[in-house]
Amino acid sequence: MLESKIIHVLGYSGHAYVVIDVALSNNLLVQSYFDRTQVENNPYNLAYSGSENEVDVRAVIKSDFIFPAVGANGIRKKLVAFIEKHDLNQTTLKAQSASISKLTSIGLSTFIGPKVIINSLGRIGKGCIINSGAILEHECMVGNYCHIAPGAVLTGNVEIGNNSFIGANSVIIQGVSIGSNVVVGAGAVVIDNIPDNEIWVGNPAKRIR
Repeated sequence: MLESKIIHVLGYSGHAYVVIDVALSNNLLVQSYFDRTQVENNPYNLAYSGSENEVDVRAVIKSDFIFPAVGANGIRKKLVAFIEKHDLNQTTLKAQSASISKLTSIGLSTFIGPKVIINSLGRIGKGCIINSGAILEHECMVGNYCHIAPGAVLTGNVEIGNNSFIGANSVIIQGVSIGSNVVVGAGAVVIDNIPDNEIWVGNPAKRIR
């Protein structure tokens, strides 16, 4: 259990709504959000604390926790770097409906969504999103700042490099290694290793760029 039950979010749209729901379900108080501008749509009635680049974030959050609530890997990576630079309090957020092996390690500022399954000996890096209904079988390794989209399946002994995006309902066959900065399209079935910096789609997945 977090020492402080108060959390603040960086970003407030789309993915942030899911993050906030999970935080609330864990009996956390989501007190405010930081963003470039104040949003018009504020469904959770959060206080606006300004842009993290223009205010003294530590003075606002004090000993509370802060969480990067942005879906885009590149932006989330910058937000985690900001959190680390200013030595702010980080945590992980895990939906109560997620099933996570006690032998799995999960990095800070990582989000585990509803009905996710992560089985034995997995390793998830920092600043990741393991989104709703994703399945990571035994011994899957996911690097930093990755997004495993809803319904994606890693079938065991799969390795994903840093900053990669694995599309919704895609399937990565057992033992496959995927590099860093890779995009796997929605519904793809990956049966071959993928090098860094490539985009693969289809069934079976093929490189398109």
